[in-house]
Amino acid sequence: MQSDEFHVFDTTLRDGAQREGITYSVADKLAVARLLDQFGVGFIEGGWPGALPKDTEFFARAADGELKLQHATLVAFGSTRKAGVKVEDDRQVRALLDARTQVICLVAKSSVWHVSDALHTTLEENLAMVHDTVAFLRAEGRRVFVDCEHFFDGYKLDRDYGVRLLDTAAAAGADVGVLCDTNGGMLPMGVHDVVSDVSRRAGIRLGIHTQDDTGCAVANTLAAVDAGATHVQGTANGYGERAGNANLFSVVGGLVTKMGRDVLPDGCLPEMQRVAHAIAEIANLAPDTHAPYVGAAAFAHKAGLHASAIKVAPLMYNHLDPAVVGNDQRILVTEMAGRASVELKSAELGVDVTSRPDVVSKVVARVKDREAAGWSYEAADASFELLLRDELGERTDLFAVESYRVIVDRREDGAMVSEATVKVVAGGERVISTEEGNGPVNALDRALRKALSKVYPRLAQLELTDYKVRIMPGKAGTDAVTRVLIETSDHTREWTTVGVHGNVIEASWLALHDAVRYGLLGESETAS
Repeated sequence: MQSDEFHVFDTTLRDGAQREGITYSVADKLAVARLLDQFGVGFIEGGWPGALPKDTEFFARAADGELKLQHATLVAFGSTRKAGVKVEDDRQVRALLDARTQVICLVAKSSVWHVSDALHTTLEENLAMVHDTVAFLRAEGRRVFVDCEHFFDGYKLDRDYGVRLLDTAAAAGADVGVLCDTNGGMLPMGVHDVVSDVSRRAGIRLGIHTQDDTGCAVANTLAAVDAGATHVQGTANGYGERAGNANLFSVVGGLVTKMGRDVLPDGCLPEMQRVAHAIAEIANLAPDTHAPYVGAAAFAHKAGLHASAIKVAPLMYNHLDPAVVGNDQRILVTEMAGRASVELKSAELGVDVTSRPDVVSKVVARVKDREAAGWSYEAADASFELLLRDELGERTDLFAVESYRVIVDRREDGAMVSEATVKVVAGGERVISTEEGNGPVNALDRALRKALSKVYPRLAQLELTDYKVRIMPGKAGTDAVTRVLIETSDHTREWTTVGVHGNVIEASWLALHDAVRYGLLGESETAS
C-alpha cells in the first residue's frame, strides 16, 4: 500500500467519467481500476453507488472478488445526508455502506451561496449534515474524506465558513478535507494563498481537487502541495467534464521528478506511459501525442540544433530521462534535419551509419528535397528506414512492379465496387493478380499481397490498420498534391509509410508499396 504520509487519489472512474464522449461499462471500470493500481495510486474513487446502477454493480463485483488491488484502496463517493433527514434514514448514505469499501469520500457544500441557493437550507444545518454523516460512517468503521465543493469560490464570499466546515468534519472524525476548485477558475498564486491561509487555521489534513478551466489544474495542484496540501486528486489523462481535471500523470510526474516527493511505490513510475495509453484505449480516445511525460511527442526532437546537442548529452534538451516515466526519446527527421538528426534516428532504427558520412549527407539532402515536395518522414519511420537502407545500398526491393490498374464500378443499385489488377515479378516469376475491395486502396492492398503471397507467405499476416489523406498547401481543388499515410500491422508490430503525388491513387500506392517492402525486411529474395 502507498504510504499514508501523502495521498495520490484518482477519480478517473467518477469525475473523469463525466467527460463528454466517455462511457465506461462495468468491465471497463474494472480494467481501468487494475491499471491505476499498477501505476501505484493510493486511492481509486470508483463511482457513486446508489445514484448510478452501473456504479452499484461495479462496487458489488469488486467486493465479491473481481478486483484485487495490490497498492490502492477502493473508495465510494457520495453526498452527506439530505437536509432535514436523519442520517440513518438516508438511502444514499446507506448505499455508501452497502458498497463495502474501506474509505468513503463525501461531497459537501462549502460556499454560503450554494448552501442557501442550491441546497435551500441554513448554514448551520449544512454543518450538521456534514457532522452527522461523517460521524455515522466512522461509527460503522469507515474512513472518511470530505470534498469541500466550491471551496475557493466560497472563500471569496466568506473566508471563514469553509474553515468551519473543515473543523466540523474533523471533529466528527474525517481524515481529510479536500479543497475543491469546482468551477476551475483559480490560478496558482490564488490557490497557494488560500491553501496557506486555511492550513494555518483548519485542524484537518488538507487535500486539493482542481478543474482545468483556466488550463492551470496541474499547476494549481502543485501550488497547493507547496502550500501544505498532502492529498492530491486527479484523473488519468486529465479526463473530466468541461476542460477536464488535473492530469494525475502530470501531477505525479511533477511531484516525483521536480518536487522530490516519493509518492508512488517502488517501480511504479516507469508504468506511467503504458497505463496512460491503455486507459485512453479503454476510453476509446486517441492518446494525446503532446501530453507531458506520457505523450509520444513528449521527448521528440525535430530541430537539427537539438539533435546535435542530444548527440553529446540527451539531457541538454530533455527535462528528464524519458525512461523514468516509461517513455522514449524520438528524433524526427524533417526538412529541419541535420547530420546529427539522421545519425541519431538511424541509431534509433538500428541502422549503423557511423562509418558512412557520405550516406548521411545524401540522406539529409534527399529528405530536405522530398519534404519540400510535400513528403513527411516525422510520422513515417518505416519509409525513412527504407530510404536510409536504399542509400546504404541494401536490397529492400524483393519484387518488381510492372504495372497496376484500378477500376471503380458504381452499380445500378448504388453499390460501389473497386477492382485492382497488379502485375509483379517476384521469385523469378511474373504474377498477375486481381482483387476486389471496398475502395481502391483496399483493392490494391489485397491484389498486391495476393500476387506476392506465394513467394512471401507471411504477407498474409499484414493488415492495413489506418489510412490518412491530407491535401498539401499550394494548388487547390483537383490539382492539389496529396499526402497519404498508411499504418500497417503484422499483429506483432506496427509501422507507418508515406506517399505523395498529385494523384491520390498513386500517393496511396507509393505508401502501400513501402508498407509491403518494410514488411519484407529480413526476408531473402528467394523465400518461399
